[in-house]
Amino acid sequence: MTTAETAPPPSMRLRELVFGAACAAALRTAARLGVADAVGDSPVSVEDLATAVKTEPQPLRRLLRALSCYGVFAEQPDGAFAHTDMSRLLREDDPHSLKYITLWCTEPWTWDAWPLLDEAVRTGRNVVEDLYGKEFFQYLNEDAPESALVFNRAMTTSSAQSAQDVADFLDLSGSSSVADIGGGQGHVVASLLEKYPALHGTLLDLPRVVENADPRLRPGGALAERVSVVPGDCRVAVPVRADVYIIKNILEWDDESTARTLRNVREAGGPGTRVVVIENLVDDTPSMRFSTAMDLLLLLNVGGAKHTTDSMVRRLTAGGLVVDDIRPVNPYLHAFDCTVPA
Repeated sequence: MTTAETAPPPSMRLRELVFGAACAAALRTAARLGVADAVGDSPVSVEDLATAVKTEPQPLRRLLRALSCYGVFAEQPDGAFAHTDMSRLLREDDPHSLKYITLWCTEPWTWDAWPLLDEAVRTGRNVVEDLYGKEFFQYLNEDAPESALVFNRAMTTSSAQSAQDVADFLDLSGSSSVADIGGGQGHVVASLLEKYPALHGTLLDLPRVVENADPRLRPGGALAERVSVVPGDCRVAVPVRADVYIIKNILEWDDESTARTLRNVREAGGPGTRVVVIENLVDDTPSMRFSTAMDLLLLLNVGGAKHTTDSMVRRLTAGGLVVDDIRPVNPYLHAFDCTVPA
């Protein structure tokens, strides 16, 4: 195990960091090949693993050796490989799976965009429009449908994993209706409806997203009679009236899109409405390395940003909301409890 005494010196650590793309590519390769899915509860030989995932044994050993240096898989004395806590997260069937987050963060467009980070830092603009001649999500849906599918799977997985934390955190006992704005497939609103049997919910997101809403919310689903599924773009309009609006992990666009969304929610709800904004932050939290990396990726693809507590408060205040309270939902998410003023 690496300790302060055995940690590499700064010169070697920097060399390791500049090869970060190799680690990302190795993780992507393991996810695409389904290596973690092929490793069971017991260590497996490289030869058997290569047969299972249809690769050559020697290149596969090199891949696994590289990943094991980061604690992803563990090489045994006899040369077999076993799972670690991290490698299990690459399995499709793990309840905390990060397989699709791994794929999303290493999609082909990212390899085109990262070399242009210096340009994005100089200008403050995204680089995707210059690369592909169109706005990022338009590019995904029109030119990279497989990448769009990976994005949707990644966001669905992430939302499903955090939905119960959000439901446990939020006290909606005095409310009769809740609207999840840009809520993906509706895991958060579904969890809240299960917690509060008298509550009515609304899910608003793009048509292509809500057509794949959580089965509990679709016709015939267990919660269908207490939910409205509304296709739409919250940057254009929020045609939904509710006591409480939830905006989770979507205020990461450019400032104009964020301002439009907050204005639309404010106008839809009216004075006194409660608005709960939930975000990852780039303050000093356990997710700092991940959040700051995603912050740079957002700069590249949409010209957006992750936020600090202060920058989030400034945006919410500029959007016409009064911030009443700020509390952690879990180690990685914070909730900004706001009110639309009179």
